[in-house]
Amino acid sequence: MEGDDLKPMDADQLREHAHRMVDFIADYYKNIEQFPVLSQVQPGYLRELLPDSAPSRPESLQDVLDDVQTKILPGVTHWQSPDYFAYFPSNSSVAGFLGEMLSAGINMVGFSWITSPAATELEMIVLDWLAKALNLPDEFLSTGEGGGVIQGTASEAVLVVLLAARDKVLRSVGKDAIGKLVAYCSDQTHSSIQKACKIGGIHPENCRVLKTESSTEYALSAESLSEAISQDIASGLIPFFLCATVRKFGRHYIFNSCGSSACTREDFE
Repeated sequence: MEGDDLKPMDADQLREHAHRMVDFIADYYKNIEQFPVLSQVQPGYLRELLPDSAPSRPESLQDVLDDVQTKILPGVTHWQSPDYFAYFPSNSSVAGFLGEMLSAGINMVGFSWITSPAATELEMIVLDWLAKALNLPDEFLSTGEGGGVIQGTASEAVLVVLLAARDKVLRSVGKDAIGKLVAYCSDQTHSSIQKACKIGGIHPENCRVLKTESSTEYALSAESLSEAISQDIASGLIPFFLCATVRKFGRHYIFNSCGSSACTREDFE
């Protein structure tokens, strides 16, 4: 292999190829309605189209884009299509692509303040903006006892908050009580809560999935939640976590009759 093949792009090559990549993405969005929303391929289709091993020499960007056009896009379910209505809304912002490009270019590593102070501080500021936009109490702001952290996925966020709640309770009752901890959700809640319980060491039988009814538009009943909590406390268990499903498939679910005493803060502390 010739040494020139392994040289990284210089600034001029980056500029040229980046323009071509942006044109490719712009054309994709311009023509996205022409694609079938659901991929029409069969399982294993891509293995028949790609070589068994990685190429030994670099390929041109045009060759890569041609492969994407002819081999990858047919296997894509187009979540950004205006005709896509499955699962949940996941549309990204076209303007956000530019932010992604900038982020990838700078490639900050922000696992602590000193590694990239701007990353840590910008995250805190923007999440405070979000908390204020949602009219959350001041306790959720980084200027108080709260503050947010961006997670990679919703499932990851569920796991993180469950672990935080678990550790907070165990500091009070002792680590040996982990087998008594109970989490609650409705039957409309995403399965990520049950997966989080498994990862967090919560016994599967201590993850209470409470039934909802169509008569309440599948909202979690405060009465059924209060009854479940009372039964668990009477059995010597320790309620520690409630996951509220606020939005799912375009409908809103949370507590029905939240004015009742079952939904007061004191009952859940």
